[in-house]
Amino acid sequence: MAKAPPVASYKLIKRTEQAQDTFELTFERPAGDFLPGQFISIIIPGAGPGGRDLRRAYSIASPPQFQGRFELSIKLVQGGPGTTYLNSLKAGDEIRGQMPMGDFIMKHPEDAPALFIGTGTGVAPHRAMVLSKNHPWQAPLGFLQGVRAEIDVIYPELFAADRPLPLRNAEHLKICLSRPADRDAWLRKPEGYVGRVTDYLRNEMQDWDWAKSHYYLCGSGPMIIEVEGWLMNDKGVSKTQIHKEAYFK
Repeated sequence: MAKAPPVASYKLIKRTEQAQDTFELTFERPAGDFLPGQFISIIIPGAGPGGRDLRRAYSIASPPQFQGRFELSIKLVQGGPGTTYLNSLKAGDEIRGQMPMGDFIMKHPEDAPALFIGTGTGVAPHRAMVLSKNHPWQAPLGFLQGVRAEIDVIYPELFAADRPLPLRNAEHLKICLSRPADRDAWLRKPEGYVGRVTDYLRNEMQDWDWAKSHYYLCGSGPMIIEVEGWLMNDKGVSKTQIHKEAYFK
């Protein structure tokens, strides 16, 4: 078993509002590498029973080549001790935690297609993965973000016309809205799709090489359970090709 990284302090550089009830925190990053998809375990001081500290895990949303900093995308949960604490921070404040941690990392061969499916802030580790300069991206790529409405979309630059490589070559690049405020306007966008990510999988990806691909699922537990079951039972995908990180059940 790998030794856990030591507890260290990380200074907040800035806060950026991302979407409704979602914000990004950028912290100074000391020397040390991590793998795209890994997370930081943050100590939430005095938030537990009897004033004990709690731990909360947050995926690193930035790739390793962003030297000197790392980014977290935080969904504000009313009453949640982790998000309440992080929401109170101001530039210059320090947190304590351990990083890097976790094994939700890219594990597919260079010649295997990869499909990334994230709901809510579950797109954060996927962003770190696809922006990583350490993967050659020689095979087909799909990238799906699922949220409720336009005001919930994060990292829209990943879907823009001038989006970074390798997403410019993605065969399936969509933001799936389950309840858009303006359905017609959303459907006119190249990245626009109305429905859940599971609807898009079933109805819009007939050309995908299901058997050869690897799948990275992150976010809603029910979404992950549904997609994993469908891939294995309907498409014959091996469990070893499905990589997942549930944020809530």
